[in-house]
Amino acid sequence: MDNKAYYIYIKEEHAPRTHNLNLLARESGIYYDMTEDQKDFLDLLEPLNIEARYPTDKERIMSSLNRERCNEILSKTMEMMKWIKSRLLP
Repeated sequence: MDNKAYYIYIKEEHAPRTHNLNLLARESGIYYDMTEDQKDFLDLLEPLNIEARYPTDKERIMSSLNRERCNEILSKTMEMMKWIKSRLLP
């Protein structure tokens, strides 16, 4: 979602080896500029991001998603990426 890119841009160092979006956002400082809706969206994304990597959780996650929900998540992700990128470019 470009949290790592923002972290690298701000800190001028490699981002931590993590998929924890909240941690990356906090450590880069962008978290404190986010709206409550954006922070809530990170909370929604995080379990999908981490748990999807483990085969035992994939079935549970897949059953919680339908086309409408996936389109909504994708749309909000694109909005968040655009917002983060706007913070990277002067």
